Amino acid sequence: MQYTLTTFSNSSMTQFTTKIPPPLHPYNFSFSNPNNNNIMNKNQQIPRTRPWPAFPTPKSLPTSTTFGDATCMEQLLVHCANAIETNDVTLAQQILWVLNNIAPPDGDSNQRLAGSFLRALTARAANTGSCKMLAAVADAAANRSSLAIETHRFSVIELANFVDLTPWHRFGFTAANAAILEATEGFSVIHIVDLSLTHCMQIPTLIDAIAGRHEVPPVIKLTVPGAAFREGNINIPPLLDLSYEELGAKLVNFARSKNVVMEFSVVSSSYADGFASLIEHLRVQHIVSVAEGHRPNEALVINCHMMLHYIPDETALVHHHHETDSNLNPFIVHDYSFSSSSPSSSSSSLRSMFLKAVRSLEPTIMVLVDEDVDLISNNLVCRLRSAFNYLWIPYDTVDTFLPRGSKQRQWYEADICWKIENVIAHEGAERVERVEPKSKWEQRMRNASFHGIGFSEESISEVKGMLDEHAAGWGVKKEDDNLLLTWKGHNVIFASAWLPA
Repeated sequence: MQYTLTTFSNSSMTQFTTKIPPPLHPYNFSFSNPNNNNIMNKNQQIPRTRPWPAFPTPKSLPTSTTFGDATCMEQLLVHCANAIETNDVTLAQQILWVLNNIAPPDGDSNQRLAGSFLRALTARAANTGSCKMLAAVADAAANRSSLAIETHRFSVIELANFVDLTPWHRFGFTAANAAILEATEGFSVIHIVDLSLTHCMQIPTLIDAIAGRHEVPPVIKLTVPGAAFREGNINIPPLLDLSYEELGAKLVNFARSKNVVMEFSVVSSSYADGFASLIEHLRVQHIVSVAEGHRPNEALVINCHMMLHYIPDETALVHHHHETDSNLNPFIVHDYSFSSSSPSSSSSSLRSMFLKAVRSLEPTIMVLVDEDVDLISNNLVCRLRSAFNYLWIPYDTVDTFLPRGSKQRQWYEADICWKIENVIAHEGAERVERVEPKSKWEQRMRNASFHGIGFSEESISEVKGMLDEHAAGWGVKKEDDNLLLTWKGHNVIFASAWLPA
């Protein structure tokens, strides 16, 4: 089947499609301020507490206990986590029973959120518990269809439509593309290294924008890591149902339709070793370009969209203390060149070393987009609290763009469940969702000798225009040099742009 790429008007997401699908219009909700009944500012925080019906509680729990808000649900999950960690079978069984009754998988957004955490805690108990604990887990899981999470494998058409439903990814696409277009003005060749969770879904819009700005468009080179989403038995969603070689052929054909010459390269490389082989590939290309005198005409763009947090950080080293320095630090094995101030011991995380390696390539611009939350703690309860107080947002937003019972909604929530289970149920190398907040990434970038650049007013206008296509709860705010996507005033995603210092 021949696929084409169609750009929807007033949309920042260019979509692969065989035909123009019916539009999926978001619902427009107005959020009222109870104090003055005026429409709420998009960046004003709205409390997320909502009531639940009363349910009977075990006699062993205090009679004053109520289950009317998310805070109580969070406390129950925390107590359950502590009981599982201490192998307190009786308490764990009691709390699991209560959670099973008040967090049905088909309930409201907070109930489904709590149900996902219950599933994750049950999976953790199954992985680490005693025989008695396993019996309690089996009893708790009896009313649920399965502990297995069925993540969907998307076609290109499905994934393009899927990421276009919500600003969760579109925000980063729009902000990053605007920064890239400004930074690469005047170059005859633009080399984009795309480290993206969404399998190049940002690139078609960027190609279209580049083609529209130039009478003779620059050559685009696109390099992607081919094994970035697979490591052992871990497959990070969203999953794609075709190879990157096939995806690249579609992108090249689309670029040709826009009169843009495009080269597509796949380098087998994984987040698990800090994309070491990709860095080596780029380093060799850098040396050759400089030697041949091509470098002044070629822009190097490092585009990182929700992918760098899979590179192991310092907390991951705790679980690998038995390994050699070479295993912990592939950058030493590959003899990468860093500045004299860069650390070279195994105590430095691959995450920081990757950034220093990128800095040594003298990129024209590096764009970093990620979720603004801290999920790196090795303490289970800290991670649970942080994840619970962040991942309510995707559950809360889903009602604005996907109807109950739709397949896309099932896919959407399955991917959130996967993330929650990875954060809660797994440890060591299997716990890959090690997301860091904006402040930590800013520190890492500065330590790697980058300095941030602000987004132009034109870029901010592009982002605001995109948000106007979605529900009224979404907003954007500028914080220092960064842009922040918000939902009901709560920080969700940050976008930042960096230049070599």
